[in-house]
Amino acid sequence: MRKLPLTTTTLAATVLGVGLVGASTHAAAEKLTIVSWGGAYSASQQKAYHDPWSKKTGDEIINVDKAQNGLSGLRAQVQAGNVTWDLVDMIPQDAILACDEGLAEPLNHNELLAPAPDGTPPSKDFIDGALSECFVSQIVYSNIVAFNTEMFPADKQPSTMVDVFDLKNFPGKRTFQKKPINVLEMALVADGVSPDDVYKVLGTPEGVDRAFAKMDTIKDQVIWWEEGAQPPQLLADKEVAFASAYNGRIFNAAVMEKQPFEIIWDAQVFELDGWVVPKGKLDKVKDYLRFATDTQRLADQAKYISYGPARNSSAALVSTHAEAGIEMKPHMPTYGPNFKTAIKKDDLFWADYRDELFNRFNAWLAK
Repeated sequence: MRKLPLTTTTLAATVLGVGLVGASTHAAAEKLTIVSWGGAYSASQQKAYHDPWSKKTGDEIINVDKAQNGLSGLRAQVQAGNVTWDLVDMIPQDAILACDEGLAEPLNHNELLAPAPDGTPPSKDFIDGALSECFVSQIVYSNIVAFNTEMFPADKQPSTMVDVFDLKNFPGKRTFQKKPINVLEMALVADGVSPDDVYKVLGTPEGVDRAFAKMDTIKDQVIWWEEGAQPPQLLADKEVAFASAYNGRIFNAAVMEKQPFEIIWDAQVFELDGWVVPKGKLDKVKDYLRFATDTQRLADQAKYISYGPARNSSAALVSTHAEAGIEMKPHMPTYGPNFKTAIKKDDLFWADYRDELFNRFNAWLAK
């Protein structure tokens, strides 16, 4: 059949169509507001996820360091009907609450996330506990206590949680995060409770009393921190001898900034951290979320910070630090010698007892 010549009308429509294709391609670039924790952790996300995604798509990533108050902030935005955050970094316990309160999108993990390179579905590739109804984990990190090696004699360096609570043999101020999570667990281990039994003991009134009694022994020597950047700075300034901190912050200070810090891995409280999609934002962020949680991206993050990837398929791809060139495996919370007395944070326990123990903790601080 002979092709008809273009009329003025069809030519205009063709030109308009081309223009619309160009416009839609340009409009495809998004501005994503992503909430995280700041410091070395946000920097690792920037290098492993954000920059590659922006290069691939043209999307602009806006980092907001508000994850410390991520749950309350998301709650306020949803209640106000003005959700400005597109993706929020949360701990599993807060993710459970966000899901229960209808603040976050339920996720079909096998449909939404990328499979492992060998085809293993996400539900079988992510480590145990890394996926829940509204949550996708990125990393395994640890709450540890570190010390400044220059504040103790070379032949008398602390190495256990008992030492952290021993003011007589290891004098100096301590700093802990200003909340009961982690410090109660550590206090019980310092008082002789096996790491395996911590939550069984803490789930009883007598166990709670025991933890607070142990904390009483160091209370007047504690500075309480609220932002993740504070512990390394307090240690560096020698305002404290010991500091509870995220292991990645201490790694960055010790390895990249050459600070004289040493981690006490005894009774580390390890946990997962990951993404929650605010209500109504799934369509906007689903492509980014699939990319940022694939096998390669999670392995890439371990080049910049000492947090283990949450996917089994990523573990073999962890190698050396991108800048320092050091082997990263020994700096991971899950590395064998570091993991012997580790405590897995019980998110269900804290979801159940959060209000009760926070109230008890705040009343104890006020005494």
